[in-house]
Amino acid sequence: MTATADQAIAAPTPPLAARAASVGGSPVRDILAVTARPEVINFAGGLPAPGLFDKEGIAAAFRAVLAEQPERALQYSTTEGEPALRTVVAGRFSARGLATGADDLMVTTGSQQALSLLATALIEPGETILVENPCYLAALQAFAFAGARVVAVPCDEAGIDPDALDELVALHRPKLLYTVPTFQNPTGRTLPAERRAAIAGIAARRGLWIVEDDPYGELRFEGERVPWIASYPGAEDRTVLLGSFSKVMAPGLRLGWLRAPAALLRACAIAKQAADLHTPTVNQLAAARYLADNDLDAHVARVAAAYGERRDAMLSGLADALPQGSSWGRPEGGMFVWAKLPDGYDTAALLPEVVKHDVAYVPGAPFYAGEPDVATLRMCFVTQSPDEIAEGLRRLGGALRP
Repeated sequence: MTATADQAIAAPTPPLAARAASVGGSPVRDILAVTARPEVINFAGGLPAPGLFDKEGIAAAFRAVLAEQPERALQYSTTEGEPALRTVVAGRFSARGLATGADDLMVTTGSQQALSLLATALIEPGETILVENPCYLAALQAFAFAGARVVAVPCDEAGIDPDALDELVALHRPKLLYTVPTFQNPTGRTLPAERRAAIAGIAARRGLWIVEDDPYGELRFEGERVPWIASYPGAEDRTVLLGSFSKVMAPGLRLGWLRAPAALLRACAIAKQAADLHTPTVNQLAAARYLADNDLDAHVARVAAAYGERRDAMLSGLADALPQGSSWGRPEGGMFVWAKLPDGYDTAALLPEVVKHDVAYVPGAPFYAGEPDVATLRMCFVTQSPDEIAEGLRRLGGALRP
């Protein structure tokens, strides 16, 4: 029978794929939606401070590109990315001690896409991967969509325990290890050089691949830079290194990159062709022009100095804001402070009451691949000014007091 306007046929939702039905959404995104009111001081998001963006410099770069080469800027590009941008990113790697050529890199739509492409190109359903404990939440999502079996590596205040990693690699023969070794999300901790060297040695001895994610490494406030794991003997040819302009230039540009051996780059390029063909041409060319006309390192130094003041403001107020017996780390850079409340507290259960006081954090439980510690939480200290941080902590203290 032919349906008429008066005989509308209800169209049921098509059945979802098992991976879409089983993988939950991002708690961070959910919290941001709930706390979008302007009066909320939101420590939940990992949002760079918009007031510190070089708006004029970025706008000038876009104007120049659109005035001088509009046909190219508005046209399709290669999947691997614009040569001008890959060349300058490769130069930044090489200047920091990791010899890199433009052909060693692929531009991605943020480093999050690089994770998704790697998961598509490398992981078969049911294969084991190892992650830090706790772990960057969106990485857990990407690996879950790929059907991976995710196993958490024991960690302490300094990060991955190399002896525990060695045992797990021998036991599970995992496809890869995923790590954010510098100013880790969510904990803010940095893996010491001797542990990086030990992990590189395990990779060489056990045949382990490493995915090293470095979105925060340039945001250092104190201490000395620690070289990438990819630069240590044993890891050079079996480490995929991810990076991004999101935290040092602007997240809205959605520009990241993936450094990997040629065969793996080719597989990721094919996966990217199926995903989005290529990262927006105009954004790539504008970023390359910005880097040609401006001193990004000087800009990053200014941003890091401001973020260091904001970290100090948060650290100075935590003792009054959190219950007695709480503990927290002191990151040397990055964007996050990780805290643990005394046993018996559940930060997810407490969050609705905290939001009523117009402040928010991210409960720690979703960051765990294994058994979660429900008394943990993550707070981002870079988005608000020191005065706003102090007020937010005052509100948090009021919410958490009995």
